[in-house]
Amino acid sequence: MDSTCTCGEKHGKTQSNLFLPKEAKIVRVEAPTENERHFTLKLADGSPMEFEPGQILEVGLFGFGEIPLGFASSPTRKNTFDIVIRGVGRVSKALNALKKGDSLFLRGPLGKGFDLSKLRGRDVLIIAGGIGLCPTRSLIQYILDRRSEFKRFILFYGSRDPKQQLFLEDLAEWRKSKDVEYHETVDKGDPSWKGNVGVITRLFGKTNIDPGTRAALCGPPIMFKFVIAELDKLGIPRENVFVDLERRMKCGVGKCGHCQINDKYVCTDGPVFSFAEIQGLEEAV
Repeated sequence: MDSTCTCGEKHGKTQSNLFLPKEAKIVRVEAPTENERHFTLKLADGSPMEFEPGQILEVGLFGFGEIPLGFASSPTRKNTFDIVIRGVGRVSKALNALKKGDSLFLRGPLGKGFDLSKLRGRDVLIIAGGIGLCPTRSLIQYILDRRSEFKRFILFYGSRDPKQQLFLEDLAEWRKSKDVEYHETVDKGDPSWKGNVGVITRLFGKTNIDPGTRAALCGPPIMFKFVIAELDKLGIPRENVFVDLERRMKCGVGKCGHCQINDKYVCTDGPVFSFAEIQGLEEAV
């Protein structure tokens, strides 16, 4: 079943039975940091996982529960798909103990991702802070795989320190790529770090950005306030700024109310919103 927006473009694929978990096999596990695990998965029945950048999965283990996570790879890369799990609670730690060849269980894809029709043919700026790079990696890969459909592509990435950086192979590729204008910073450097030091908003001084640019944000709550202020200074309308609020989700299907912000449910109305839709609710972001 697909959800179709008023623009006529499908950008919200959903599982036909939202309450029935599907088994997925772990193809690869990497440990980019002490607390995160990067899983590459494939569905056990061999079927493709069809989704849109920005959509989410409920990922779980029987006997433990499930947690909502964004896809960390693009649907343009067909054979497998990626997720990244930060081990902070009972469920996430149980999932992070799994090995290659083990199974986990998925519901999804769920929610509404990035409306790609609003990004195509435009300059695109992606701003990712910390683990916010994981769900935005899906959109990053999509743009790079279909580069001719987009104009200038700028990526800002900020992390707490060099040891907390994710997707190191990707970062090395983006640093030298001509397809993306990549800028990165860390809050605190170490003796080996030769790059920018400071909060992510300092990266706005590294390049010129056109007011017609479409911006996509994902990161810690404190980041949104200051990044939005910088985008306002650039004259980018808030309807052209898209935010990913997946961190607020729980059940994924609008039943538990955990993600409700006034009249909106992040899991069914989002997790991707234009900032114009939620700008009266900044305190909830």
